[in-house]
Amino acid sequence: MAPVAISASASLPASRLHGQHDRPSMVAVGTIIWLSSELMFFAALFASYFTIRSVSPEMWAENTDLLNVPFASINTTILVLSSFTCQFGVFAAERGQVGRTGTLLQVGKWGLREWFILTYVMGAIFVGGQALEYAELIHEGVTIPHDGYGTMFYLTTGFHGIHVTGGLIAFLFVLGRTYVARRFTHEQAVSAIVVSYYWHFVDVVWIGLFATIYLIK
Repeated sequence: MAPVAISASASLPASRLHGQHDRPSMVAVGTIIWLSSELMFFAALFASYFTIRSVSPEMWAENTDLLNVPFASINTTILVLSSFTCQFGVFAAERGQVGRTGTLLQVGKWGLREWFILTYVMGAIFVGGQALEYAELIHEGVTIPHDGYGTMFYLTTGFHGIHVTGGLIAFLFVLGRTYVARRFTHEQAVSAIVVSYYWHFVDVVWIGLFATIYLIK
């Protein structure tokens, strides 16, 4: 199969990607501010989780034994590794390389599209794994209305799953622009960078959730 032609081969100027030398990119600043508000949202969920747990330790002892920690660990590893593939896509975008310059097996010559498609697949696997885990827990009787543990488990992991799904939609948006546009532009590169900020954020939040829910029993 012939390699996908790229629309731009020269690196995009750093000043255009990250703002002028005397001021940061306004898009990046706005994204960081928005993610800060999202961080406060998850902080409230963490606070609720620990508060309810502190007053009902017996409820936690009964339900945490039903968690499939090995399965969740594999799912977590997939999501964490997707942050690396996402960043490789950003590096390609900064070089102005939208598609691969070699064969599909030549990973070192991948462009933004290949890295973001792989990231999308890994994120979709994570969401699918989470859905499978929900099905197993519901079969065991762990549901939202059952008790406080079920409520907090599904609220914390569910809202995170919604955020991951939002990230997958963003990847589709960025990838779609690379196919529709005639050439790879600065704006597309900035979009890729901003989406990477969001994806790294949801990954870091999940690491905290995984440690809190699955490891601190």
